[in-house]
Amino acid sequence: MAVLSKIRQHSAIMIGVIALALFSFIIQDLFTKGNFGKSSKDVGSINGKDISFEDFRIKVSNVEKSGQGISATEASKRVWDQEVSVALLSAEFDKLGLRVGENHILDVLKADPNIGKNPMFLNAAGIFDVAKFKEYFKSNPEQAQYLKDREQDAELNAKFQIYNTLIKSGIYTTDSEGKFNYEMGANKVNFAYVAGLYSTIKDSEVKVTDAEIVEYMKLNPKKFKSEETRKVEYVLIEDKASPADENEIKSKITALLSGSVVYNQATGKNDTVAGFRTTTNVIDFVNSNSDVPYDSTYVPKNNLPAVDADQLYNLAPGSVYGPYIFGKYYCISKSLGRKAGVNAKASHILIGYEGSQTPNTREKRTKEQAKAKAEAILAQVNANPDSFLMLAFTNSDDSSAQQGGDLGYFGPNQMVKPFNDFVFNNGIGKVGLVETQFGYHIIKITDKQDGIRLATVAQKIEASEATSDKVFEQATKFEMAVADKDFDKTAKDMALTIAPTVTVKAMDENFGSIGNQRTIVRWAFEKDSKEGAVKRFEVANLGHVIAKVKSIDNSGLVPVDQVRPYVEPILKNKKKAELLKAKMNGSSLEAIAKATGSTVQQATDVTLENPVLTGGVGQEPKVVGNAFALAANKLSAPIEGVTGVYVVKNISTVKAPALKSYAPNVAKLKAQNASDVNRVLPALKEDADIKDNRKDFNY
Repeated sequence: MAVLSKIRQHSAIMIGVIALALFSFIIQDLFTKGNFGKSSKDVGSINGKDISFEDFRIKVSNVEKSGQGISATEASKRVWDQEVSVALLSAEFDKLGLRVGENHILDVLKADPNIGKNPMFLNAAGIFDVAKFKEYFKSNPEQAQYLKDREQDAELNAKFQIYNTLIKSGIYTTDSEGKFNYEMGANKVNFAYVAGLYSTIKDSEVKVTDAEIVEYMKLNPKKFKSEETRKVEYVLIEDKASPADENEIKSKITALLSGSVVYNQATGKNDTVAGFRTTTNVIDFVNSNSDVPYDSTYVPKNNLPAVDADQLYNLAPGSVYGPYIFGKYYCISKSLGRKAGVNAKASHILIGYEGSQTPNTREKRTKEQAKAKAEAILAQVNANPDSFLMLAFTNSDDSSAQQGGDLGYFGPNQMVKPFNDFVFNNGIGKVGLVETQFGYHIIKITDKQDGIRLATVAQKIEASEATSDKVFEQATKFEMAVADKDFDKTAKDMALTIAPTVTVKAMDENFGSIGNQRTIVRWAFEKDSKEGAVKRFEVANLGHVIAKVKSIDNSGLVPVDQVRPYVEPILKNKKKAELLKAKMNGSSLEAIAKATGSTVQQATDVTLENPVLTGGVGQEPKVVGNAFALAANKLSAPIEGVTGVYVVKNISTVKAPALKSYAPNVAKLKAQNASDVNRVLPALKEDADIKDNRKDFNY
């Protein structure tokens, strides 16, 4: 009591101390987590050129607004990729001294339908009028910023077009390359060989350590380049209904079946309230007692809950079924009757024409030609109904052609009106011709489904407040315990399951099997989240996640566990190769075959273009290349191939006759190199010095 008395006497001082502490905490938080604590106001840099956070933030905000539900993280990824690309390409444009004039910029602007096809900028002939375009912006100065932004984009686009043209012009295929390409397919080699296959040595005989994998990656840093990562282990304690909660919900919904007596305060008497079985206003009853509002749709049997489909579908009008479980709900349902043909199944053959909305037609045809073809196909179907599938496969302009025109089941008004009306106004087996904006359809109605209308009271199966409190208490207890104890052992002692470890990058949104959990990923990369850091997160509609930063990887290489499936076989084969080479001693193939317990095999007419060894060996380009390089009857040193170690002996090399022209081969190589221009930007990114600080700005 004395202590309480002193506290009361000094309550004002205590409040002041607490307020000061809170203020200090808030200030510290601002300086450590807010923009005040940033060592830089830049969200990153590309080759030393800084990207202002404020400019970046505005662009991200604009993308979010136009992205239809896109997250801030995804928006930041799009803007960042654009900023990196623009910065790298702009630097290249400057190096080359690329310049564009007003006419070039206008050409790019006109290509944008929002500008080039805008009625405000068209003359009487419907052609883009530069004078009208300029006059509009002169008369509307408030639109000046819009025009400035569009012109900047157009200028960049115009320079990119020139840049692309320069690159394409610089990619040249010589006659010598054409000749070499010809010889790769035409020159042939015959050789004998002995193969020591890697498969003859068990994987258990050669071990590959993490250190060896890291060393391999260090020798190929660009190939295994990666952003920094965090490994996070976690326990999920679900906030879900207990068996007692489920029983309570079941009892509650069961009670709705029968009437109940309630006290009416207005009359001072008890009233009898009708139950679900006897109520005269089913719709109001459902909407008053269900977590899911009344749905008047007729439902076919295959769309009903699988376990209870037969009982529900066969309910007599007015009959009630339940309680039963459907997903996360306890339900009771009453039949309000059935209806025939609520869903239909049909196949069609679509014949499009120039001007129809069919994106890709098999051949160019006019509307008249399309109609004539459709009528001819209809006649074939009527003469032989079984021909429909093949006619659809060979003639239809719709993607359903691969399924013989089958469109599956669909409900009323899911198809365009003429199509819909034909299908739902005719019986099964009816075939007819219908015109829509997509072209002419030869339609065959293949099935119809009856449906039942159910009034369903559904109540969600969820944890009670008492259960949620217990779950929270358990999650908090575990969080506190693992702060200074072993994570695995504590989880085991508390009978909790540790989920598979998740490896995340700074800008990831998904977190293992529980999906988008950006908050957890962001926490894992915070300055204070060292190895061993633990934090509990409440995950909506799921429960509590207690996460621990297991390890931090700043090496710049792909995590070992992710790359092991790719690298381990390579390193194992290298070790197997050394064991095999040690056995391959001898001055002849026969001696080497005897030493390795294998046989001498023959390869005939093998080319560099298709360096395949028969007998299930597969492609061995290095082996075939060595065979070509050998003089006749010469023996090679052991060659490490794809599937084993080989020693080869050249029998003969047959060179193809020279050609007067290698133009076809040159053309072939040019076609193969046409996409090389698309490799420029990835190459620029690979060599660039890019610093990404987005994780410091809460994206």
